[in-house]
Amino acid sequence: MLVGPVKIWLKVVSFLALAVASSAALASDVAVLRNGFSIRHERREVTGSVTRLYLTADGSGYVDVSTEQIDRFEKDLSPAVPATRPENSQKLDAVINSIGDLHHIDPDLINSVIHAESGFNPRAVSPKGAQGLMQLMPQTASHLGVANAFDPRANVEGGTRYLRELLERYNFDLIKALAAYNAGPHRVEQYRGVPPYFETRAYVARVVRDFNRKKLAERKTSTKAKTISKVQARRPATAKQAAPPVLAQQTSH
Repeated sequence: MLVGPVKIWLKVVSFLALAVASSAALASDVAVLRNGFSIRHERREVTGSVTRLYLTADGSGYVDVSTEQIDRFEKDLSPAVPATRPENSQKLDAVINSIGDLHHIDPDLINSVIHAESGFNPRAVSPKGAQGLMQLMPQTASHLGVANAFDPRANVEGGTRYLRELLERYNFDLIKALAAYNAGPHRVEQYRGVPPYFETRAYVARVVRDFNRKKLAERKTSTKAKTISKVQARRPATAKQAAPPVLAQQTSH
């Protein structure tokens, strides 16, 4: 889900990895990694020592992982669980969409980070002092020029810009970028990958899982819309024009 105006190809190299056969597989599977993480995907392909997991059916987003790191594949039977959103969620969505466009980051990824960081609470403060929707530490907020970390727009803009910096720093390796967002770049460099902290590993898994669920829900909605469109296109012209009197009256207002 990332490249072009709103998308950047996600790469997951040494940290993610899976052991698997060679050819492509069907959608709605979960790749269970040796490190305990899991990645929902629609289909997969193996080329040499790398397995490519496609996060969407149209192939617009994928994750490359080392094949030897995969433990197994399972069918994904978990339902998509929507995040709890604030009352002004439409306004927040508009903010996230515009900032995502500005920094070329998928808005769904920004939403997933906010969900994991603060549960969409703009007044959230962590025990370590991180503040706001994307839980910016005071020194990080100062570095990003965020004067008020409790201002939703300023916080999301700063947090998204920081995430973009981390993606560029790690050659768009999403897993390393998320680990650095949580534990700090110095820890990622110290361990040459995701640090061995339960909190950080759980955080990365939570963001990736939520992001994948959003993409799955998006795919289902798109498929349903296409199906309805095809059905309507096949109806006779007279049937398309016919409408109950109540609907016709509503339309005229």
